Amino acid sequence: MESLNRHLEHLRCGGGDAKEDQIIESLDGVLQALNEDKHRTCSLLTERDVLPTFARLLQSDPLCAVKAAQVLAEITKNEEMKVPCIDAGLVPIMIPLLDSRDQEMLLHVGRAIGRICYDNNDLQEQLAKAEVINSLVRIMSDYPDNEPLVRVNLLALSNLADLDAAKEALSKTKVAEHLVHQLQVANHHEKVEIILEVLQTLAENDTLKLQLVEAGIQEAVSEILKRLQASSKPEDMCSLKAASDLIVSLLLGDSNCVGMVQLGVVHQLLDLLDHHVESGDVSVQHAALSALRNLAIPVANKVQMLEEGVANRIQTLLRSDMPPVQFKLLGTLRMLMDGQADAAEELGQDPMLLNKLVQWCDSKDHAGICGEASRLLASLIRHSRSQEVVRAIQEAGGMKHLVSMATSEHAIMQNEALIALAIASAINLEIIKEEFKEAKLVQNIHKLLQDESTGPEVKYNSIGLLCSLLNSGDLKQEAEEDQMKETLGKLCGHINENVAKQALMALQILNEERSLLEQ
Repeated sequence: MESLNRHLEHLRCGGGDAKEDQIIESLDGVLQALNEDKHRTCSLLTERDVLPTFARLLQSDPLCAVKAAQVLAEITKNEEMKVPCIDAGLVPIMIPLLDSRDQEMLLHVGRAIGRICYDNNDLQEQLAKAEVINSLVRIMSDYPDNEPLVRVNLLALSNLADLDAAKEALSKTKVAEHLVHQLQVANHHEKVEIILEVLQTLAENDTLKLQLVEAGIQEAVSEILKRLQASSKPEDMCSLKAASDLIVSLLLGDSNCVGMVQLGVVHQLLDLLDHHVESGDVSVQHAALSALRNLAIPVANKVQMLEEGVANRIQTLLRSDMPPVQFKLLGTLRMLMDGQADAAEELGQDPMLLNKLVQWCDSKDHAGICGEASRLLASLIRHSRSQEVVRAIQEAGGMKHLVSMATSEHAIMQNEALIALAIASAINLEIIKEEFKEAKLVQNIHKLLQDESTGPEVKYNSIGLLCSLLNSGDLKQEAEEDQMKETLGKLCGHINENVAKQALMALQILNEERSLLEQ
């Protein structure tokens, strides 16, 4: 400790006049003391008021400056030393040193600044305004193979990337190219995670997202999925989740979404799920499923995904016993069916799938899966408009679930069910009318029409379905016995013009039927 006191006194009082080798000897002495007892050494540095001396040393002879920066990098590992370093005015002194061409200086200064400014929003804002961003990007550009230096820069970017000012500054650099390159050559999970974290934040900015896409981010992320999909290591799980989350962010642009499918990302996500669907990391599954679902939105993607057998692969994955996984897979299948008549007709006649869907519709434990299974049944009818699909769903016992869906709390689900039932009725009412009678479909429609809280669109679709049902003498009789005519008469004066016109049409059909019977 006596030796340390001598070194500290020498730095505080004689640093300016001492020879270079004497200053370096004292700085080495402080480094050794920090390794032996960091807490006590830091306390003495503060008590003896030595920190202001570092401001002068950092601007002195290059060798002394580098050694001083190294000492500061060690000092700032101690949380309690951040404020003293700030009070000593060291941050503004170190910022210009980021323009140095000495890689060792850049490493130590980068570490010191990063540690001092970590979790300090005011200082981070100052760094962004001081054009530190340009320096960080230049360092990555000039020394891409210096792993310790690149890591320091990546950590600095991860701390600053949340700031709007930093994103604005980064959008005027070539950071996208450098980050994509670093991701492509990264062979350690920690570096991959840091880069993906930075990319995820930058992708929130539209300009930077476009730059990332132009720099080939899709290919880089695709390679990560391909490389790690079979791994079960916890660290690789984190990387896989981060990669899947990044895909979701990038998919917010339609052209990016299409490009991802063309790169084969869908099958990599499916392979990933195949490896982890039963016993893998839940967070990875959720991230991959969210990405998969978003990929199924553009029409061009639906076509390609169906041609490549994605629907069959999703059905295979439905073997999972995990409700959240089943829920998202069913949602993805439903997305794929949208507007794809041939695919809907094929799936709508698959007895194994239909039986599974009907089982899920009966599930009382998982309302989400029950709802999604019902929506997929409705979707198969709506998009196929096929008599064979209607018959297959009727034989599987699915019609009653569509009737239940029509009385759901959610207007979207109600409308989907009502439209599907109307299409089924128009295609082949004779084979399904008994299920409708058992499920009291006419009476349920009447309740929807009588309920003042029912929205106009639901009422419109309910009356449309009723018009189809009135083609059956049995169901027409049920409507008459349930006093449907009176309700329709009131709806002829509905504030919504479409509902009023639809009610008038249904009323006319009822009256026509009666007049025919009277003749």
